[in-house]
Amino acid sequence: MARHAVVTGASSGIGRATVALLRRNGWDVTGVARREDRLKELAEETGAAYFVADLTSEADVAALAAHLADGPAVDALVNNAGGARGLDPVESTSVDDWRWMFEVNVIAVQRVTAALLPSLREAAEVSGVASIVNITSIAAHEVYEGGAGYNAAKAALLSVNEVLRLELAGEPLRVIEIAPGMVKTEEFALARFGGDQERADKVYAGVVDPLTADDIADVIVYSLQAPAHVNLDHITVRPVAQPAQFKVIRGPLEVKRG
Repeated sequence: MARHAVVTGASSGIGRATVALLRRNGWDVTGVARREDRLKELAEETGAAYFVADLTSEADVAALAAHLADGPAVDALVNNAGGARGLDPVESTSVDDWRWMFEVNVIAVQRVTAALLPSLREAAEVSGVASIVNITSIAAHEVYEGGAGYNAAKAALLSVNEVLRLELAGEPLRVIEIAPGMVKTEEFALARFGGDQERADKVYAGVVDPLTADDIADVIVYSLQAPAHVNLDHITVRPVAQPAQFKVIRGPLEVKRG
């Protein structure tokens, strides 16, 4: 029987790439996102199932759990939905932006995880293991000017991850954190800067080979398909050109030999 994964934030970027790669590896997948048109396209391309939900809505998460209860148990939950807004100093930042970042990056993860844990336990009884993957960021570990709200939200999710691993100790449930560095996707920076394409493009201008959504999907799928006794607690993934959070190498990279 094929294993079943639920991937949030499936309409674009890392979530979409993860759904596609899991399907190629023989998984049944339910993609979750707000935009039904994007999910329909994904379903047509990959054969994945989908469910439309706003994960900041308690009612939507309850509806998702009820929908999934009618199907196969969940072997893997990939909490990928999230995002950043703004790049302003603490003194002048938008409280509404901070509130949104905590809602989508932290509280939504708690809601979905709590709602699906019974199904994850059911799957683990059959297959011997089930997995929860939470996508944080190197912003959870390294701060930068203007990033306080996003730094704080992702650091909070890091703490949730570590506490959850302690709370589930003794059960066949893996809790995995994947912390990407600079990933160039079609929407992350654009959404951060309120649709300002010029400002979004500057984030990646001249950067040598930033990561792609497919790169992170590879790591997610690897972590889910590792042997049942292996837990990849924390994985940091950076492009070679990004030795630190806001330190990137722009222009050609010289290969030093000897």
